[in-house]
Amino acid sequence: WGILLLAAALGGMAAAHCPAPCVCDNLRAHVLCLNGSLVAIPDTIPELTKKLDLRGNSFTAIPAGAFLATPYLTHLDLQHCKVERLEEGAFRGLGRLVYLNLASNSIALLYQESLDGLSSLQQLILEGNRIEEIQPGAFGHLGSLTVLDLRANALVYLPDMVFQGLQVLRWLRLSHNALHVLGSEAFAALPALRRLSLDHNELQALPGEALARLDGATWLDLGHNPITYVAEEALAMASLRHLFLDHASLQDVAPDAFARSPQLRMLDLRENQLQGLPPLAGAGGLARVSLDGNPLLCSCLLRPFHSWLARARVQAEGACAAPPALRGRPLDSLKTPEMRCNRLRPPPSPPTPSQQPRAAGSRQCPRGCVCSPDFHHGSCENRDLREIPQHFPADTRLLDLRRNTFGTVPPDAFPGLKELVSLHLQSCGIRALQPGALRGLESLVYLYLTDNHLSTLAAAAFEGAPQLAYLDLDHNAFARVPAGAFQLLPSLISLHLQHNAIGELAEGDLAGARGLRWLYLAGNAIRHIAPAALAPTKLLEKLQLEGNHLVEVPTAALQGLPALSELKLSRNPIRSMGDGVFLPVASSLQHLYLDNMGLEQISPAAFAGLGPKIRSLYLESNKMSNIPNMSNFTGLEILNLQDVPFHCDCQLLPLHRWINKLNLCVGATCGSPAKAHGLKVKLSTTFQSCPGWGRGEAGEANPEKTKAASKFSKKKRSGKSPARGFSKSRA
Repeated sequence: WGILLLAAALGGMAAAHCPAPCVCDNLRAHVLCLNGSLVAIPDTIPELTKKLDLRGNSFTAIPAGAFLATPYLTHLDLQHCKVERLEEGAFRGLGRLVYLNLASNSIALLYQESLDGLSSLQQLILEGNRIEEIQPGAFGHLGSLTVLDLRANALVYLPDMVFQGLQVLRWLRLSHNALHVLGSEAFAALPALRRLSLDHNELQALPGEALARLDGATWLDLGHNPITYVAEEALAMASLRHLFLDHASLQDVAPDAFARSPQLRMLDLRENQLQGLPPLAGAGGLARVSLDGNPLLCSCLLRPFHSWLARARVQAEGACAAPPALRGRPLDSLKTPEMRCNRLRPPPSPPTPSQQPRAAGSRQCPRGCVCSPDFHHGSCENRDLREIPQHFPADTRLLDLRRNTFGTVPPDAFPGLKELVSLHLQSCGIRALQPGALRGLESLVYLYLTDNHLSTLAAAAFEGAPQLAYLDLDHNAFARVPAGAFQLLPSLISLHLQHNAIGELAEGDLAGARGLRWLYLAGNAIRHIAPAALAPTKLLEKLQLEGNHLVEVPTAALQGLPALSELKLSRNPIRSMGDGVFLPVASSLQHLYLDNMGLEQISPAAFAGLGPKIRSLYLESNKMSNIPNMSNFTGLEILNLQDVPFHCDCQLLPLHRWINKLNLCVGATCGSPAKAHGLKVKLSTTFQSCPGWGRGEAGEANPEKTKAASKFSKKKRSGKSPARGFSKSRA
């Protein structure tokens, strides 16, 4: 009793000093100062405070000794506080702090002493800042840290020993940066690391030397990097069990690529550009390899890999893309005699270095450029070149000419490069791709022309490049899709035309693009899509139209797309949706994005035909007060209803019942009536007066839940949308 009385007395003391506009919970020693107008850390916060939540204020800088008056803090949240600088010694005195969240600020640099004094810190969240540089020693005082989150910053380079001092760090999250150079000793000081996230960066080769320092790491995510090739013994990680190389630019994997990672069990190679794989010698422990979304050529060339799968008892996920007779067939259903080679020479798979013939004189390299004989790469990036250089080695497979000033690509610009597979011409000031510019590039599969000044293209520009499958024209000056330009590209699979100035999609624009599967048109000014505009693309699987000017769902244009599985209409000014707007693709659609549209009304039959196949539905940040019955959406894995002002009256009772049965975080919140404003739809008590509210309803038989609802209705709730994409906890 004496202890309780003392605690009460201390709580009373704290209550007397609770600064405005904060709310103090004395019993739990919590202080909340949310979404206010604070421009400095309050100096009257109760000394015994353990958890301090300052989200949504405007501090600009955290000065030295800012929290000296609250030495008992264990949790500190500074998200969305417009912080630009952490002064040296900003957190000095917080020796008990275990959790620090600085996400979604504008921090650009971490100094050596910025995080001094945080000897007990276990989790540091720096996601969504502008960090470009980390000075060596910045983490030197964080000897207890187990999780470091640096996602979504502007890191380009990691110097040697940059993480020195993090002796017990177990998870390092570096996703969504711009990393393309890693020091060979960048990870040398991380003996306890088990999980490393490097996805969504700019790594063009697997950083094997840096990764070799991680003897204990079991999980490595390198997805969404422009890695084109995995070389022999490229990965030497003794404990690695899970490797993600999905959504990269892989064209080939060497047979011995993983021979020095003997514990590898799961290999994710989804959504690459692999036509096949060799038997993966040395990967004796491999149990599963995922190849979904690759253009697999199930000819006689795939027989060695297929036989190895059976011998090694490896489960393979993936399906044939060619030949036509086997298209769509799962790998595990194939029989060896079915994998035949015709007399016609099949499209070449990029050869491994051991298979590649070395032509006489193939080791020449233009002055000022770098040519790698091991990887068959040539690079003249950012050399202030005015003309496209020539005389690269004849066996060059990847040529990087980014960030030069060519202006135009003339005819026969790449002589003698019959083996070239990937050509990078981003940010080169190109205004014209002349007829015959790619002539002779008979093996070219990938062409990157992002960030140029192209406004038109003629079909003759692609003459002589019949294998071209991936064409990236994002961030150019197209006012319309270059009609007929794809007539000579029978192998085109993926077309990027994002962030141009395209105003409409007209009939004939995509003529000749018969094999197109992925069409990206986000960030244009498209107001209209002609009913027959997409007719040539009968194999289309993904259609991304977010951020355009559409005012209605282009239902007529969706006719004749039996394979469409993903449709993105986010950020279009579509205010209402009528009956059956998705009927043409109802049998195939799996992922539907309808968020941030200002959507005010959805017809009760708008989702007619959709059902168990739908896996993800995004409706967040709209203005409707109700949604149609979706009780037959039994396959949902993601449903986002955040920031929708639902009117929580009896008409919403079916939605309330349905989402209470879902094992999903949907974020649905009441916007009205006033007594329910801000309350989660799941917790609202307004439904208890509705006809049909019976025994067993959520809330009626659970007084604690009703009590919690009353409590939460007084608080302004906030949170993040569920992670989009493959559900493997990589975000």
